[in-house]
Amino acid sequence: MTLMITGGLGFIGSAVVRRLLSTTDEVVVNLDCQTYAASPDSLGSWFADRRHVHIKADICDAAAVRAAFAQHRPSRVMHLAAESHVDRSIDGPAEFIRTNVVGTQVLLEAAREYWASLDGAAKDAFRFHHVSTDEVFGSLESRDDKPFDEDTRYDPRSPYSASKAASDHLVRAWQHTYGMPNFVSNTTNNYGPWQFPEKLIPLVTLNALDGKPLPVYGDGSNIRDWIHVEDHAEALCLALFRGMPGATYCLGPRQERTNLEVVRAICATLDRLRPDPDGPRERLITYVRDRPGHDFRYAMDPSGAEAALGWRAKHDFESGLEQTIAWYLANEAWWRPIREKRYAGQRLGGVAA
Repeated sequence: MTLMITGGLGFIGSAVVRRLLSTTDEVVVNLDCQTYAASPDSLGSWFADRRHVHIKADICDAAAVRAAFAQHRPSRVMHLAAESHVDRSIDGPAEFIRTNVVGTQVLLEAAREYWASLDGAAKDAFRFHHVSTDEVFGSLESRDDKPFDEDTRYDPRSPYSASKAASDHLVRAWQHTYGMPNFVSNTTNNYGPWQFPEKLIPLVTLNALDGKPLPVYGDGSNIRDWIHVEDHAEALCLALFRGMPGATYCLGPRQERTNLEVVRAICATLDRLRPDPDGPRERLITYVRDRPGHDFRYAMDPSGAEAALGWRAKHDFESGLEQTIAWYLANEAWWRPIREKRYAGQRLGGVAA
């Protein structure tokens, strides 16, 4: 079997590719144009493995995408390639519309044409798995609101979440109109090794190591549900093989924390693993102007997906966070050049404010 993964050099995509290559005998065709957040290093020795085929191509390039389908003839597709940082979408929404909406449409059309050319068992077995986010469901306005599930209506609030909602709708429209065997998974905030340091956990960890301010939006009360990337990758791989056409799978770990709780947990963990002679790192916490349109709470009810896929998140937040921080402590050779040459931790998402 040949599996096509888009965005397989990104944070979540690389975790999926590592899992597929290490737990199956399948060939993985990795379609990734290597934007700023991609990292071939995240695959380690798997990058050069004979079962890993990297195609450097943009999912908006219809000719390149069609050629990839024609040459490699995948049995299943997992679509992860996306622009994903809310703050960057506030500063520059056009790239999010291009990649997340137009790119998904281009990929769907290439996949539809390829699927239509298949016969018999190959056609019946084909699946198109689109990976999305809990942010498409909007904001829960209190701690007592029912978590999102497969029946929650869409209510995106940011350019990023709106672009992902549009791509979800396209996937379902292609399934309903053309009969394509498509399905969607939505998940919560991911964290873990190899995450580009614009996201909260690596940003705060690296700022704390450098003795820089630890920015907390507003009063830090916004709530997110945090899933370790390896747990998410496991669920995605199970869904790729077990997912049913037309289905939705809401994937989450039931690990809700406020942003301030996350930042304090990072400080406490770093103080234990690498003490700062100047004192506890909570002294560096700095409250900054809130993100424009900042959603209050995201939370997912994963019970449906757990039952359907035979999966449950294994990492608890505290041990997963310590493992993640220990990885960044041990891998400065990876993140230090990023901080020095590509992204130094500056504030993003300030245009609307």
